[in-house]
Amino acid sequence: MKAVLPALARPLVEPHLPAGLDIVWFATPEEARVAVADADIAWLDHNNPQVWAENVAAATRLQWLSTIYAGLDVLDTGLLRERGTRVTNGSGVNAHTVAEYAVMGALVAAKRFDQVVRAADRQEWPTDAPGKLELFESKALVIGYGTIGRLIGARLQGFGVEVTGVTRSGAEGTVGPDAWRALLPETDWVFLAAPSTDASRAMIGAEELAAMKPSAWIINVGRGELIDQDALIEACTKRRIAGAFLDTVTPEPLPPEHPLWTTPNVIHSMHLSGRSQTRMFLRAAALFVENINAFVEGRPLKNEVDLVAGY
Repeated sequence: MKAVLPALARPLVEPHLPAGLDIVWFATPEEARVAVADADIAWLDHNNPQVWAENVAAATRLQWLSTIYAGLDVLDTGLLRERGTRVTNGSGVNAHTVAEYAVMGALVAAKRFDQVVRAADRQEWPTDAPGKLELFESKALVIGYGTIGRLIGARLQGFGVEVTGVTRSGAEGTVGPDAWRALLPETDWVFLAAPSTDASRAMIGAEELAAMKPSAWIINVGRGELIDQDALIEACTKRRIAGAFLDTVTPEPLPPEHPLWTTPNVIHSMHLSGRSQTRMFLRAAALFVENINAFVEGRPLKNEVDLVAGY
């Protein structure tokens, strides 16, 4: 059984791999693309999503694809299903830092700390605070109440926020996909932590933005595609909502001329939430070791993705 794995992970995973594997360690995406053509197992992650997708597409015999990423929206999941490729993702390996970033986004927005930092850069001493919102006794919708969403909810509750989680199934303690829109008029914070799927793309559009309170903020740590960005630009420009803290946008990176850069009351963090830590790769390596041993032994895989649902 042939496995194509990143050389960067070799010191972390090699001592724990099952015996009998034919392993190719790659250092460049070009090496990975050549080696993966007849591979059974592969971990092909690359910081360029298109390169990653192309290398996955080149793996025509792949039985199992492991990835550190949570979202698979750049991959041809239909092709993976046709080939019978199983996929496990990295859900949870960066959950804590993304949840922390989401709550930070709400705090930055509430106190407009972006404006405080800019005042300090100009060596100004304001006599009043630019942001006066409190999280205490406010209401939040967390759309996508999976691993990251639940962590966001737990942290918000520590600030005294009333949290409503939104799930596809409407599981106990959450509301389902047909119920959350009715809550928008009374919600102060809309957190997006859902995956990008056919059902979730542009879930926040003109109608949803119109239903929100003028004082409400959107915090997006999910995917840029969850928001109709043209509608968001209009809503923020016309002050129909208070603003948006965007860790994710589309496309990424955002072109310099894109109007979202200069839209009033939009705060960008350039998809840095998951990278703001030192332990993600260690967690990913441990998860891979657990799964490759399970795969070889025929046991269930942790974090296996439903390729029809997309997550």
